[in-house]
Amino acid sequence: MDKYSPIRITLAQRTEAVTITQWVYNTLRNAVLLGQIPPGRALTIRELAALLDVSPMPIREALRQLSAEGALAIKGNRRVMVPEMTPMKFSELVDARVALEPAAAAKALPYIDANRIAELQRLDSRIDEAEAAGDAEAVTFWNQQFHRTIYLSNPHQVTLPLIESLWLQLAPFMRRSAESLDEYYQIDRHQEALDAIERKDPAALQLAIAADIRDGCAFAHTPDKLQQLLG
Repeated sequence: MDKYSPIRITLAQRTEAVTITQWVYNTLRNAVLLGQIPPGRALTIRELAALLDVSPMPIREALRQLSAEGALAIKGNRRVMVPEMTPMKFSELVDARVALEPAAAAKALPYIDANRIAELQRLDSRIDEAEAAGDAEAVTFWNQQFHRTIYLSNPHQVTLPLIESLWLQLAPFMRRSAESLDEYYQIDRHQEALDAIERKDPAALQLAIAADIRDGCAFAHTPDKLQQLLG
């Protein structure tokens, strides 16, 4: 993408209970998670304010928080960008996901009931539909929802904020990989996860979640393609 190409940011819904700053933060956070702010594309605070139709003040406040989370970087020239990525950092982030998410899924397993299984099946169908339509953004969204729904089944879970912080850092680059889905997703890992959930098999569920993450990041093991994605 050209560094001056226009971008589209999906505006989050706002209720009266949500402040402008919170709404701006949620909107920009979702934009990062969905890969709507691509690597290499610099934005100014003024440009973001125009895109969201707000004043610069809440943009600055939201950016400070997103910068602290590693989601966006504020440059010295007041431009905002996705933080730079290296192959080593990318691999570290993937390893961190593999360390956290299978464990979170296993701890959630005892709380996943028939209604939650039906919801997971519905989400998996939405992923299939998005893949068939070649909609990489929708694939990213529904995939995150599938994983989030599993982990949130555990009413005592505390790791989701850590997991989502990893998603924030990886998402802009994962969006690029999602455009080559058929090349990396040869086995339906979500179906493996669903089968493990129905059997109440925590070991199989952990293996399925870890494999799903690894498959989605398979290009991390092909240096040329990884460098192309990170460039």
